[in-house]
Order: sequence, then C-alpha cells, then structure tokens
Amino acid sequence: MSMIAVFIGRLFISLIFIVSGINKLIHVNDTNAMITAAGLPAGLAIPTGLFELIAGVCIALGIAVRLWSVLLAGFVLATILFFHREFTDPMQAMAAMKNLAIAGGLLALFGYGHTRWSYDALRQRRRDELAARDAQLRASEAEVRAARAEGRAEAAAVGEPVVIQKRPFWRR
Repeated sequence: MSMIAVFIGRLFISLIFIVSGINKLIHVNDTNAMITAAGLPAGLAIPTGLFELIAGVCIALGIAVRLWSVLLAGFVLATILFFHREFTDPMQAMAAMKNLAIAGGLLALFGYGHTRWSYDALRQRRRDELAARDAQLRASEAEVRAARAEGRAEAAAVGEPVVIQKRPFWRR
C-alpha cells in the first residue's frame, strides 16, 4: 500500500512542475518580466520552463528520480530566496512555506527514488535478473569442469589413458 502512495505522490509532485513548465513556455514574456523583476538576468524563462517540464516528466515516468528530485528541491529552495523573501507579506510567507513543503516532498522522494512502477526500478530488476542468470551459468560451468576433472582423476586411478580436451581460449 505504501508503494501506491509513493507512486501517487510522485505523480502529484511531478504534475506541479509539468504544469508550471508548460505555463512558463507558453507565457515567456510574462515569465521573463517576473525573472527580471527579481533581479535575475533576462532570458531565463525558456531554460527554466524546459527544466521544470523535463524534470517533471522524468519524475512522473520514474527516470532518474533521485537526481531530478534533488535538482528540483534545490530549484524550489532557490525560488524562495529570489521570489518569496518578503516574509512580512502574508502572501509571500505562504508561498515560501508552500515551496518549503514541495522541497520536503522532493527530498522524501529522493529517499524513495527507486520504487515500483518506475523506469529506474525496471532497469534495476533487469540488471538483477541478468546478474542472477550469469551467476547460475557460471555455477553450472564450474560443476561441469569439476565433473570432468573428477572423471579424469578416476580414469587415472584405474590406469586408463587420460584424454585432455583443449577448449578454445574464449571458453576458459
């Protein structure tokens, strides 16, 4: 049940950034005006919108969730410093608290980054399956080699000629 909650929470958090990124890309002039009003250089609207959109989509799909959640947490905390620093204004204080809560959710997501129903978990499962299959193959090859060695030892004890088969160098 907790994995379902983490999955839904991951979708909700990603939705914030997907919608925000799309809005920044649609309203580039307004976003640029807001950015320059905060004392930052103009021209950051498109990179910011793309960052939010790409990060939100990656978190929704579960691609590099831990990386994107840390980057977004830093981004959200930076927005508090640049855009919501007037804590005497109740609206600014509320926006800062909202961003602080989003950063907390992103850091919690960092802790549970490799959850079910994500691309990262799918890749990890596949790596584990390949490692298990490789270990099983190596074990069976070791058993065959041991059986061959045992057969040679028995043949030598009986006095039969021992035939050693040469294997190609890539199979050793």
